[in-house]
Amino acid sequence: MLCRRGRFKILDILILFVGCTTLGHSEKLPTASNQTSKPLVLDGMGKGTADLGGLWQFHLGDDPQWARPSYDDSKWESLLVDSPWGAQSHPSYAGIAWYRRHIDIIPEPGASGQFRLLIPNAQDAYEVYWNGKLVGRYGKFPPHAYWYYNVFPRSFPIDGGSGGVLAIRVWKAPLDIFSLAESGGIYETPVLGDPDSIDLNERAILWAHVREDLFDYSLVLLRTFIALLCVVLWTRSRTEQLFLWVGVFTITPVGLGILQNLFFVPFSYELARCINQPLYVLSNLSLWYLLVWLLRLNENPRIMYWTGIVARSTMIVGLLDGMVALFWGDATLWMQWADGILAGCILLSELFPFVLIALGLRRRLDASRWTVALTAFLVQLIRTVADSSALGQRFTHWTLYANLIDNNSVQIQGVIFGPEKITSLALFAAILYAVYRYVLETQARRAVLEQEMQSAREIQQVLIPETLPSLTGYAVTSAYTPAEEVGGDFFQFLVHPDGSTIVALGDVSGKGLKAAMNVSMIVGAMRAEVATTTSPVKILTALNQCLVGRMHGGFATGIVFRLDPDGTVTFANAGHLPPYLNGSELELEPSLPLGLLNQASYSEISVRMNIGDLLCLYTDGLLEARNQSGELFGFDRLHHLFADRPTAQQASEAAIRFGQDDDITVLTLTRLAAGEESTTEMVTPGLARAI
Repeated sequence: MLCRRGRFKILDILILFVGCTTLGHSEKLPTASNQTSKPLVLDGMGKGTADLGGLWQFHLGDDPQWARPSYDDSKWESLLVDSPWGAQSHPSYAGIAWYRRHIDIIPEPGASGQFRLLIPNAQDAYEVYWNGKLVGRYGKFPPHAYWYYNVFPRSFPIDGGSGGVLAIRVWKAPLDIFSLAESGGIYETPVLGDPDSIDLNERAILWAHVREDLFDYSLVLLRTFIALLCVVLWTRSRTEQLFLWVGVFTITPVGLGILQNLFFVPFSYELARCINQPLYVLSNLSLWYLLVWLLRLNENPRIMYWTGIVARSTMIVGLLDGMVALFWGDATLWMQWADGILAGCILLSELFPFVLIALGLRRRLDASRWTVALTAFLVQLIRTVADSSALGQRFTHWTLYANLIDNNSVQIQGVIFGPEKITSLALFAAILYAVYRYVLETQARRAVLEQEMQSAREIQQVLIPETLPSLTGYAVTSAYTPAEEVGGDFFQFLVHPDGSTIVALGDVSGKGLKAAMNVSMIVGAMRAEVATTTSPVKILTALNQCLVGRMHGGFATGIVFRLDPDGTVTFANAGHLPPYLNGSELELEPSLPLGLLNQASYSEISVRMNIGDLLCLYTDGLLEARNQSGELFGFDRLHHLFADRPTAQQASEAAIRFGQDDDITVLTLTRLAAGEESTTEMVTPGLARAI
């Protein structure tokens, strides 16, 4: 309600104009009697209660003298106290007025003479005087006004040993855009009785409210559970925003219900309305995004963009309207205009779901989504029509709000089910069913994706050898840690019949399944080429020609070298980071990565490894490891790392501890002395987790 003590609605500026044209044609309200009310005689008061109904003397304005029992109120007008003053002779009046009633209380023999006065319903703040003495108050009067968002019954002590004058001073807060003309003052007949009977009456009033809202209490538990479940699901997968908006849509009615007296929390009017306005807007926005996701409109970037614009604008308006409420006790004309204009903007935004529903109906939807669309259309239609009617109703005298919202059409064991509640429950059920279907669809898609990822993992086993060959005269270590389940790094050891070994190390742009497929193409082409040549330049040239135009905008860096039994190493590089020999970077001629240009050329360089020499090769994931401060691992740390002659695992773990950001692959080869046994060490923790 925008400020309707039940929901939050809008369209002010139009209503203010309509109001100006309809003031002259307002409904004729009951008029007050000029008859002076007779003293009320309560004879034999003991246990039990007595209604203080009938005509009371009434006067607009304020004067402390009016509390005195000796004051002559015979010329005051007379009003009934079972109906607000706005419904009798003072429509749309906001301010202070007084009620007075002369009462003769004659206690029964043996009665204590101590009674209490129960006022079930009065707006908005009031003070009770008995024989000129203040016996209690409800709220505070201006200039520091304090009144409650919802009306609570209150009782006050009355010394009934003798007769006297009961005077009630009442203040009605400034009217907002949803206030009725028929409002203000005392709404229900005050009751006088002994303390026990009054306590029972007060409890009966509260129980009547509880009984009406019994179904809402059960809904609070259900909505809270569903909201918490959705938040948990969303935190596990932030991309599934549907769960977030289901949670918001589910929990906002709980917040609104708490504000609207569901648990009898005595919120001040200004604070409660300040919270209510943006909370109601948030409830609307959550419905929008639910429709966007359930109707698959999130696949359209343009719709998402405009939904975001309208949502942010509406939320700003709701926050501004809530801020206006903080100062409502001293509301001036410009504040009432501002309230009307802001409310009007929010009401206009309530047309946006119809746009989303219309766009969604153009798509092919299953039955669950059709159900959501149709029930959402019905709910929003009822809300919009009712809110438009409630806006400025003291000017327009439209009754659609009363007919649609206040019409308690269905009652079951005293529990009220109005049209809006029934349709809202239908929408809630439809959304839950649609979300259930959405989860099933998502699980099916994930099963397909998981199958694809399993295939990619199997491909990865081809890209990264399960074991390393034993190379005579060399100790070999390798470590491969992908950033995701399937990485874009690769390395291969291909032993040639002539006794040489071709070693390839590379990195494909991108990650995941696409990168794995590109790597599989590279490894397949390279193995085919190694069967015909051991020249690193020829291998890279053939790979480049195979990849140009087939990587869909991607590329690959790589280094290929031939390792001969005598320690000669011949390198050819395709845009890859140069290797390190004994802690010093080898200078290789710059060249283009693979897959960019068909005419790219490559060159060779040969070095000789002596006994004890250490050759280290790596991918850029090692160099570009990044810590929480955003600092890169960098070349300086790389130099110090390789200067310490680490194994591949030690080098990889150093980068992982610093902060892995990409796939990391490290190879090391150490030249052994004659007769020394060759060793291999291979660490692939990423693949071990994935397989």
